[in-house]
Amino acid sequence: MPNARLLPLAAAAAAVLVSAGSAAAAPAMTTAQAHAIVAPLYEALNEPMKKDVAGLLAKAANPDYRSCSTETDCLGRDALAVQFKAFGAMIPNLHWKIKDLWVSGDRIVVRGEATGTPAHDFFGVAPTGGSFKTISIDTFTVKNGKLSTAYHIENWVAAIAQVKGG
Repeated sequence: MPNARLLPLAAAAAAVLVSAGSAAAAPAMTTAQAHAIVAPLYEALNEPMKKDVAGLLAKAANPDYRSCSTETDCLGRDALAVQFKAFGAMIPNLHWKIKDLWVSGDRIVVRGEATGTPAHDFFGVAPTGGSFKTISIDTFTVKNGKLSTAYHIENWVAAIAQVKGG
């Protein structure tokens, strides 16, 4: 009976696959671990002209990190560092806080709050001396302990209205 000889081998292979699958399953990410992963990115957004933004983003994100504002408009990690610096030039006192953070598997969702007073043209609005406080929602995917992708939205319409005095 040739099949009878294969039965122990098949059982052993199944046991290896089951145990490998169990060993490969990563433990759930805690809120504290998620906060530690995203914190350098948000630190880079606090007065970015005074920071090593590229270094902070390298600490937080994988080299192939993609930050997307739409399904097709994405920036890599290096281009994002340039954009953060541009925001810092436009809004020297820019601050970004993590207000809430949720974790699900390899995903992190952050409700953030951005504040600042533009010193230069702000989305087509000349500086008025007015400040803004607005919300952001960021969804991140984590791979190998660092950020892999992000999708984000900020309420710049409300921020512009506040700067205009509305």
